[in-house]
Amino acid sequence: MRIAVTGATGFVGRRLCEVAQARGHTVVPIGRSEGRRWSPQTEPAPLADVDAVVHLAGEPVAEGRWTKAKKARIRDSRVLGTRQVVAGLAGSPAKVLVSASAIGLYGNRGDEELTEASAPGDDFLARTCLEWEAEARKAPVRTALLRIGIVLGPGGGALGKMLTPFKLGVGGRLGDGRQWMSWVHRDDLVGLILHAVEKDGVDGPLLATAPNPVRNADFTKALGRALGRWTILPMPRWQVRLLFGEVADVLCGSQRCRPERTLASGYAFRFPDLDAALQEILKA
Repeated sequence: MRIAVTGATGFVGRRLCEVAQARGHTVVPIGRSEGRRWSPQTEPAPLADVDAVVHLAGEPVAEGRWTKAKKARIRDSRVLGTRQVVAGLAGSPAKVLVSASAIGLYGNRGDEELTEASAPGDDFLARTCLEWEAEARKAPVRTALLRIGIVLGPGGGALGKMLTPFKLGVGGRLGDGRQWMSWVHRDDLVGLILHAVEKDGVDGPLLATAPNPVRNADFTKALGRALGRWTILPMPRWQVRLLFGEVADVLCGSQRCRPERTLASGYAFRFPDLDAALQEILKA
C-alpha cells in the first residue's frame, strides 16, 4: 500500500515509517518540511495517489507554557489540519484514514474506568479533541480515531523528558501520585496504527493505551527500579503548577483507560505491562 503520513518526522511518525516500510508498504511523508510539501491549515492535503492516510501532525501539547497563542496553535493545528486532510480525500483513491486523537478527550476523571464509549470531559483539551475527532469523522472513507495515551519509547517522547532527573536520583511522583497514567509503548502504537490501516472493519474510536494503566506513584517506582535509582523526591502539585502553568493540569490529570474496542478489534498488545515495556525501552 501507499500510505501518506503527516507528522512523519515526529517521535511516533519516524518509527511508523520504519515499520511500515519493513512490512513492504510505500510511505509518502506529507508536511511543511518533509517529503511532499503541504501547508496544513490553508490547503487540502495532496492525497491523489495514496491508498491510506495516517494523520499524526499537531502542535506539541506538553512543550512550553499555555499562552493564548500556544493554545490557539494546539487547537488549530489539529482541527484545521484535519479539516484539510479530509478535504484532500475528496477524489483520492484512499480507502482509510487513521487519525490521531488523545485521551485528553476525557478530562481529569480520577479513578473512573474509561473506555471508548465513555463521555468526554469539558476542559480545553477535551473540547479540542472533540472538535478534532468531529473533523475526522467527516472523511468519506473508513476512519479510525486513535485516542493516544502517554507514549513511551527510546530516544524521545514522555520518557525522554523524565530520564535525566531519574538517572540523577532526583525523580519522584507528581502531586500525590494517585493519578492514573494510561501509557502505551511506541511500538504498540505503531502496531495499532498499521492494524487499523490493514484490517477492514476497524473504525471509530480506539484507545491507544496499554490494557494495564498505573498510578503515577507506581510508574515512578517502576522507572526507578528499571534504572536502579531512588525515587524519593516528589514534586508537589503547587510546584508543578509554578513550573509549568496550565500544563500542570495535564501532567497531574488522571485517566484510567481500558482499550475495550481496541482489544475487540483483534489487536494484541506486545507490551501490556509497564515493567516489561520499560526494560525493553531502556535496553534499546
